[in-house]
Amino acid sequence: MFGLTIVLAGQAVSILASSMTGFSLAIWVFQQTSSATSLGIMTSAFTLPYLLVIPLAGVMVDRYNRKLMMMVSDLAAGLGSLTIFILLVTGSLQVWHFYLINILIGLGNAFQWPAYSAAITTMVPKEQYGRANGMMSFVQAGPAVVAPLLAGALLPVIGLNGILLVDIATFILAIGMLMLVHVPQPARTVEGMEGKGSLLKEAAFGFKYIFKRPSLLGFVVMLFFANLFLGFPNSVHVPLILSRTGNSSLVLGAVETAGAISWTLGSVIMSAWGGPKRRIHGVLIGWIVYCLAGNIVFGLGRGLGVWVPAILVAGVGSSIGIATSQALLQVKVAPDVQGRVFSARRLLTWFPDIFTPVLGGMLADYAMEPAMQNGSWVSRLFGWMVGTGSGSGMAVMMVIFGVLTILALLSGYVFPKIRMMEDILPDHDQLAKVEEPAQG
Repeated sequence: MFGLTIVLAGQAVSILASSMTGFSLAIWVFQQTSSATSLGIMTSAFTLPYLLVIPLAGVMVDRYNRKLMMMVSDLAAGLGSLTIFILLVTGSLQVWHFYLINILIGLGNAFQWPAYSAAITTMVPKEQYGRANGMMSFVQAGPAVVAPLLAGALLPVIGLNGILLVDIATFILAIGMLMLVHVPQPARTVEGMEGKGSLLKEAAFGFKYIFKRPSLLGFVVMLFFANLFLGFPNSVHVPLILSRTGNSSLVLGAVETAGAISWTLGSVIMSAWGGPKRRIHGVLIGWIVYCLAGNIVFGLGRGLGVWVPAILVAGVGSSIGIATSQALLQVKVAPDVQGRVFSARRLLTWFPDIFTPVLGGMLADYAMEPAMQNGSWVSRLFGWMVGTGSGSGMAVMMVIFGVLTILALLSGYVFPKIRMMEDILPDHDQLAKVEEPAQG
C-alpha cells in the first residue's frame, strides 16, 4: 500500500492544478458562447478518441510495463496544458482549440484508467481493493475541494497564464513520483494465455471475455443504460447553474466545492471501510443515491439552499458506487487480462458519452429551454415543479433522466445473474496459473 500511496500523492498535486485550470477554462468557454452545446462538444471531443483507443490501450497495459503506461496520460495532459498556455500568451486561443486539445487529452487518458486499475491488483492484496479504490477516489476528489477557491484567489494574482504554468509543473512532479515506485507485473494465467495473438485479436479478447460470462455481461449492459440516461443531466449540470444565477462563477464554485467535499468524504469512508461485504449492494445503492439527490432533487432546486445539500449527498453515493464497482471487477477478473477487460468494459459502458453531451446540449438549447419559456404544454406540465425561467428546461431534463437512470440501476436487483454475480464468478486467485519455466 505504501508504493500506491506515493504514486497517488503525486497524482493528487497534479489533479489539484488541473482542477484549477478546468474550473477557469469551463467558465471562459461558457462566457464566450453562452451555449450548453459548446460544452457538450468539448466533452464529446474528449470521449470519442478516448473510447476509440481504449481497447488498444488495454492491450498495451497487459503486454508492456504498466508503470510506463501510467505515465502516458500525464504526458498527454501536460502537453495539452502547454498548448493552451502558448495559444493564450500569443492571443490566439479560441473555443475550437479546446476541441482539438481535448482529443489529445482523451487519447492519453485511454491509458490511465486501465493501467491504474490493473496496477492496484498487483500492488495491494484483494482484501484491500475497496480501500485502494477509495484512496484513488480521494485523490481525484480531494483536490477539487479547494481548486475553485484557489483558482478564484490566484487568478487576480498570477492570471490564467500562471495557473497553466503551475499545472504543467505538477505533471512533471507526478511523473517523477511514479518513477520512484515499483509496479509489479501480474502472474500469467490460463485465461491470459487464451487471449494471446495479434494486436487486434488481443483487443477483441476483452470483449469476448465479457460476452462469455452472462453475469459480467448483464452488469455491463446495466451500466450501459445507466450511463446512457445519466449523460443527459450531466451535460447540463454546469449550464443549469450558470443560467439560474446569471453566470455566477461564485455560485458555480460553491456547488462544485460542495460536490468535491462530498466525493472526498465518500472516498475517505471507502478508504477506511472498504465497502460492504456484498459489493453489488455498494454499486447499486451508491449510484441510486447519487441519481436521486444529484439529479432529481438537484434539478428541482433553484439555488444553493437545495443544490448544496443535494450535491453533498450525491457525491458520497457516487464515490461508494465507483469504488465498489471497480473492486468487484478487480476481484473477479484475472490480473493479466484486466487491461483488456477493463478497457472493453469502459468502451461498452461509456459509449453513450460520445453523443449524449452534444444531444443533451442541443436538447436543452433548442427544445427544452424554449419550450419551458414560451407557454407551451411542456411548461404547463412541468412549470409548477421547476419554474419557467432560464434553466427550467435543463432542470426538467435532470429530473426525467434521473428517474430513468434509477430504473436502469434497479434492474440489477431484478435479474439474478447480476444480483448474484459475486457467487457465480470465481475470484481471480482461484484461477489456474501458468507454470513458469525453471531457470537453469
